[in-house]
Amino acid sequence: MANTSTPNVDVPARPRARWVTVQGYWQLIRPRIIALVLFTLVITALVSSGPNVSPAALVHAVVGSALVIAGAIALNARLERSRDAKMLRTATRPLPAGRLTNGQATWFATAASVLGMVYLLMLTNVWVALLAAASWLMYVWIYTPLKLFTVWQTPIGAVTGAMPVLLGSAAAGDPLNATALALFGVVYFWQFPHAMAVAWLYRDEFAAADLRVATVVDPSGRTAATIAMLGTLLLLPVSLLPVFVGTAGWAYGAIALAAGLGCLLPAIHFFLRRNDHTARRLLGFSLGYIPVVFVAILLTAAR
Repeated sequence: MANTSTPNVDVPARPRARWVTVQGYWQLIRPRIIALVLFTLVITALVSSGPNVSPAALVHAVVGSALVIAGAIALNARLERSRDAKMLRTATRPLPAGRLTNGQATWFATAASVLGMVYLLMLTNVWVALLAAASWLMYVWIYTPLKLFTVWQTPIGAVTGAMPVLLGSAAAGDPLNATALALFGVVYFWQFPHAMAVAWLYRDEFAAADLRVATVVDPSGRTAATIAMLGTLLLLPVSLLPVFVGTAGWAYGAIALAAGLGCLLPAIHFFLRRNDHTARRLLGFSLGYIPVVFVAILLTAAR
């Protein structure tokens, strides 16, 4: 009897390879980080100018900034490929896992960075473009190399993490207003407890990659816990500044105070008992802090 069964048909290798490459580029830019950055940018722009913000200017700032940030993150990944390969938490990223080549990452990072800067220069204002360029340079060529040499990479890197707040106010036409500077401080100091919790939980991996984070330089964790607690202490007064400059009322102030205490208490607990449990609790509270505070100021800001 003749065999009438349908033979197995394999999926063509080339389309599958292209899809893996596309996924690799998407994972390379770490979209969740970009989403958080753009979230702070947009809310700062809206709070800084209220109903006067130009929708077109805001959209252009978001698009151009997203490209520049994606380029910076991709170039950072290219520069850290060998170190990422030594850490379990990063070994599956596109470059160390081999889903993208060094050349692909370099060309993508260059194209995104250049396109983003040209876009911002042409369609936003000079403040947005200059702040984006400064953030890119600091992240790629100062913060990234410093990881190998000093624990001071954390406060320096935190500047680049907070810079999108100023991009938002610049897009609204007022780059250095009091509210934007206060929110810059919020994002800046928030990164201390967040980064120190991560540094403790992955301290062995950071040590294997020769990164000079606080928990590697001081394995007891006292330095990291002190930095985390100081950061959360400074968050409290800085987060209340929008109340005193008249941007938001005490409804926002109460929420910001509660959120700050919600980070301070686990930071104190981490300082007193440095272990994975207390670090994980601190990390969990820090992850919710920025969304809560920024949504609160958006909903309660004076119009």
